[in-house]
Amino acid sequence: MNRAPRSRRYGLAAAAATALVAALVTPTTQAAAAPVPPGGGSLGENVVVLDPGMPKAQVQDRLNALAQAQAGNEFGPQRYAILFKPGTYGTAADPLVFPVGFYESVAGLGRNPGDVVINGSVNVYNQCVGGDQSQCYATTNFWRSLSNLTVNVAGQSGCYGGTDFWAVSQAAPLRRVRMNGNVTLMDYCTGSPAWASGGFIADSEFTGGTVINGSQQQFFTRTSTLDGWTNGVWNQVFCGTEGAPAQSFSTDPAASPYTTLDSCPVTREAPYLYLDEHGEYRVFVPAAQRDSRGTTWKNGPTPGNSRSLDDFYLVRPGATVQQINAALRAGRDLLLTPGVYRLPEAIKVTRPGTQVVGLGFATLVPTDGNAAIKVDDVDGVNVSGLIIDAGEQRSQVLMQVGSRGSKAAHRDDPIALSDVFFRVGGALNGSATTALEINSDDTLIDDAWIWRADHGTGGGNWTSARSDTGLVVNGDRVTATGLAVEHFQKTEVQWNGEQGRVVFFQNENPYDVPNQAAWMASKQQKGYPAFAVGPKVKTFEGWGMGSYSYFNQGVDIRNSMAFQAPATPGVKFHDLLTVFLNGSGGIDSVINGTGRAVDPSFGGPSNVVSYP
Repeated sequence: MNRAPRSRRYGLAAAAATALVAALVTPTTQAAAAPVPPGGGSLGENVVVLDPGMPKAQVQDRLNALAQAQAGNEFGPQRYAILFKPGTYGTAADPLVFPVGFYESVAGLGRNPGDVVINGSVNVYNQCVGGDQSQCYATTNFWRSLSNLTVNVAGQSGCYGGTDFWAVSQAAPLRRVRMNGNVTLMDYCTGSPAWASGGFIADSEFTGGTVINGSQQQFFTRTSTLDGWTNGVWNQVFCGTEGAPAQSFSTDPAASPYTTLDSCPVTREAPYLYLDEHGEYRVFVPAAQRDSRGTTWKNGPTPGNSRSLDDFYLVRPGATVQQINAALRAGRDLLLTPGVYRLPEAIKVTRPGTQVVGLGFATLVPTDGNAAIKVDDVDGVNVSGLIIDAGEQRSQVLMQVGSRGSKAAHRDDPIALSDVFFRVGGALNGSATTALEINSDDTLIDDAWIWRADHGTGGGNWTSARSDTGLVVNGDRVTATGLAVEHFQKTEVQWNGEQGRVVFFQNENPYDVPNQAAWMASKQQKGYPAFAVGPKVKTFEGWGMGSYSYFNQGVDIRNSMAFQAPATPGVKFHDLLTVFLNGSGGIDSVINGTGRAVDPSFGGPSNVVSYP
């Protein structure tokens, strides 16, 4: 099955969405438009805090209005954190059912997922082009999240009845959620063909029902608990997940494409905001876990440490990078409230244990060819919940972790990047040589979508949104869980560090290559690999890694290999695949000349179970 090209646009017109958002939540209008639930107070006007004592109808109206405003706001500047105070919302007789749009992060404010209970459903549906029910997809349902609460699935009727719909693609994590009831990762009710393409679940529990994979072409689930999982398309990966389907990835087209690891090698959950017993905001910082299986909270509270909000500089739109860096130098952590932050120099994290926590998809934009954020080679830094957009002046790198040549070991307290997403193009016609560079050993990358845009501003044009490489890893013992890197113009991931591990990788080659001469790794090698392990690397291991082609310029563009690696016993791959999505040309081999070509004559998937 081929996916819908993302160049197609969905939902409300951007101008209409922007106008509706402005009418709903600008400070002056918000003050006058009673009755509207209050904002987050000290957390800013774009943080919506809901209380179980509010009338259910008031909560419902507020959530519906935000979702309607954000439904088509794919590249707009509006961002929102929607936070539920501990308690119960909705009842079985009068459930709370609401959709989630672009740049909405929905989270409970409890210490554990059971502290906030929603009787109802929290939904993401297909978007239909111009309202055409034959052109409905979930392939651009990006930049939204759900975390730290329980949903007792109830409400709705007919096709939608008794099911929570979470039809998302990249950059839409579901973390620390207990779902009681049926959940579907595709929207099979809203039009057709109902394609979906990629998602991320972590530290979550699904009980009393089945998770329907449906049309999800690839999906990653780690350290969770399942009651059941139905079907797969090309690449479903489970890491440390109780109740996961058994390993079955093979070259048999009738087999389910499941890659299943009994435990996850190393993880660290994203920090999260909560209210303590005194009603005071705090940030909980989970500890790193090794060889983990199931949720961090199945036997009690998640291990880690709690920090007072007094330890944080609350960064609000309009704050300068000089103010931000001064707060960091003074020993403060950062809580970035929803908004877009334009930075003429990098945010500089130098202190061990610093927490940089974004709410509502807070977005950093370098303006002067600088990096957006640089992290020194120090222990225990967490960076989470951010979008980093390339600015219009070319940056050499958008985010750098450790300087080149960093040598400190961080095994006991690793640096972690959680739900950090990169864009070159889309919102701006930006440019960057490399999006993310990891030089520090033992760094964890957990749920990263690194995207050169194929639509939006600058997207889909070879001479716009210029960027060579999405990710460069120079550090040793770096682990990536849930990695997607797409459409970059040269080698998309360059992995040079030793003892690296990748569990789940998704890639699409660039759509917009104008001719073969413009895309040659060498005189002999057509195209560039999606993932290349450096020629000097002795040890590396990857599981469940896929690369797809959709060359849309009507030219026979070929990629010699999707994966490239040195031929050495210590560099190992498990469950690799390529797929021809549509268009022209194709991928000639999966890895190093091994694996059947995919092109118009054979769409794939072309599976390689192990290499070498």
